[in-house]
Amino acid sequence: MLAELTPKDKWWGETDMRRFGTRGPVNPEQHYIVARTEELTDFINRVREGRYIVIFAPRQTGKTTFFQRAVAALTAEDLTYFPIQLNLEIFVDCDRTEFYESLAKQICKEIKRVFQMRGEELDEALKHFLDNAKMTNHLSMMEFFEQVQQFLKFEENWQKVVLIIDEFDGIPTTALKGFLHAFRHTYVTQAAFQCPHSLGIVGVKNITQLDYDRSVSPFNIQDDFALPNFTLAQVQELYGQYTDEVGQAFNPEVIVCIHKQTGGQPFLVNRFAQILTEEMDIPMTDSITMQHFSHALQLLLEERNTNIEHLLTNIRKDPRFQTILMRIVSYENSVPFNPDNNIINELATYGVITKGADSKCEVINPIYLYRIIHAFKPLFNGLENDYFPEDSDGFQYLTSDGHIQMERLLDNFRDFIARAGYRILQVPETPQEFIGQHLLYAYIDQFVSSVNGVMYLEVPTGRGRMDLLILHNGKKHIVETKIWRSERGYASGKQQLAAYLSTEGVTEGFYVVFDHRDAPEPRTETETIDRGTIRSYVVPVVQDRPSRAVEIEV
Repeated sequence: MLAELTPKDKWWGETDMRRFGTRGPVNPEQHYIVARTEELTDFINRVREGRYIVIFAPRQTGKTTFFQRAVAALTAEDLTYFPIQLNLEIFVDCDRTEFYESLAKQICKEIKRVFQMRGEELDEALKHFLDNAKMTNHLSMMEFFEQVQQFLKFEENWQKVVLIIDEFDGIPTTALKGFLHAFRHTYVTQAAFQCPHSLGIVGVKNITQLDYDRSVSPFNIQDDFALPNFTLAQVQELYGQYTDEVGQAFNPEVIVCIHKQTGGQPFLVNRFAQILTEEMDIPMTDSITMQHFSHALQLLLEERNTNIEHLLTNIRKDPRFQTILMRIVSYENSVPFNPDNNIINELATYGVITKGADSKCEVINPIYLYRIIHAFKPLFNGLENDYFPEDSDGFQYLTSDGHIQMERLLDNFRDFIARAGYRILQVPETPQEFIGQHLLYAYIDQFVSSVNGVMYLEVPTGRGRMDLLILHNGKKHIVETKIWRSERGYASGKQQLAAYLSTEGVTEGFYVVFDHRDAPEPRTETETIDRGTIRSYVVPVVQDRPSRAVEIEV
C-alpha cells in the first residue's frame, strides 16, 4: 500500500516525475504535454510543400511549444530539413541598423548550433562565411540566405532551410516593411532551391495589424495556421498522463468541469492541474474529486498569475472595452462578431473574446468572464450594508444543517432592490443597463464568501445569460439571470434553465430577470418544468431618480 505523500514529497523529492508546465515552452522530458498529433501533421505537410506559414494567437496558448515540437518532429524524420529558429523579442527597442546587425549574429549562431546538435563538422568555407557575415538591410539579408543555401549542399542533396521566427511582434517598425517584402520576393520567385524553403512566423498581432503603413500588405502570401485551445479529449489525454505515471486519478466530472471553466486555454488547463497536484494537500491515494475542484477553482479565481495579468492589462487598454464586454455578457443578442471593427479585433487578438456559433461575440471562457466582471466591479457600490434587513446577517439564510436556503436568499434580494429604489442608479462605474446583474452578482458573491462557499460562472458565457453556480456544503445551486426582452423570451429562458438543470443533475433552479421597462411587471412564481422546480423572479429596475418636488411631497 502506498504511503500518503504530501505535494512537497511528490514533487520536490528525488523523483523523475514530470510536472504540469506554465512557465514558458514545455517539453515531454519534463512536462506532461498534449500531443496535438493532427495539428503537427498538418503543419509538417505545409512545410514540406514550402509554404510560408503564419500563426498569430494570444500569449500562453502554446504557440512556441508547438512550433518547437513541429520542427523537432520534422527534422527527426528527414535530415534534409535544416531548422533555424529565431526569437525577435529582444529587438523591440532597436533601430533598423541594430536589428540587422544583431539578426545576422543570431542566425549564424543558430546555424552553428544545429551542426553541433547533429554532431556534424562545419565546412571551413561555411565557418569562414558565418564568422564574417554582415547584414545592413533586407537586401543584404536576401543575399545572406542565398549564400547560406549554396553552402548547404552536400553532394547531390540540398538542405532545405526551415526558418521559424518567434515573437515576431518584436521586429522594429522601421525594419518591418522591407523584411516582409524580402521574404515575399523569395516566395513568389519560386527558385528551384529557394531559401528559406519554408517560413513560420509566430506572434500575437496579425500581420495586417502591424504598423508598416497603410499600403497593400507586403506579405499577402502567408498560409494562416490555426492553433485552437485544447479539446476535452486533449485535456483528458493530458491529465491521463499524470494518472498513468503517478497513479492518482481525476474524477471524470472534474476534467469535464475544468475544460468548461478554462475553455481548453492551455495555460489555465495546466495551472488548474498544478494547483490540484502540487499545491493542495491531496494524498496520492485519494482520487481528485469535485470538492477538490471547487477549492482549486476558488484559488484560481483569486490569484494573479501571469495569464490573468495579461487578461486584465489588455481589457484596461481602452475604456471602450468595458462597455462592449458588458454588452456581450448582459445582452441576449450580444454583439455581432465584426473583425473589421477595431475594438472587437483587438479583444479577439488578446484572446478575450471569440466568434460564437451564431456569429456573435462570446467571452472565451467562464474564468475570464468572472475576472472581467470582478475587474469592472466597483470596489464599493454603497449598498453593501443594505443587502440584508437591519439586525440580520447572512447566516439566517442557512438551514439548521448548514445548507443555503436559496429561495429565502433571493426573496431578500428582490426586496433589497425594492428597498434601495433609485439609489441603485448611484452605484459608481456601472452602466445603468447592467446594474441589476451587477448587484445580484455582488450580493451572492458576498454572501457565498461569508459562508465559505464558492461561486463561479458556468457556460454559456454570453447571450444575456449569466449562469451563476454556487457550491456549498456538498450541494450545487444554479441561478440564471437575464434582462427582460419579451414574454416569449421570459418563457423560453425557463425552458433553457430546465434543460440546464437536467445536464447538471440538479432538481431546483432560480431564474432572475431584470425588467428595465417604464412600466415593469414584478413577478415571483414557482413552477415544475421537466421534473425540475424553477423559482422565477421578474425584478423591476428603477429608470430615473424621482424629482425633488416629488420627494418633498412624499
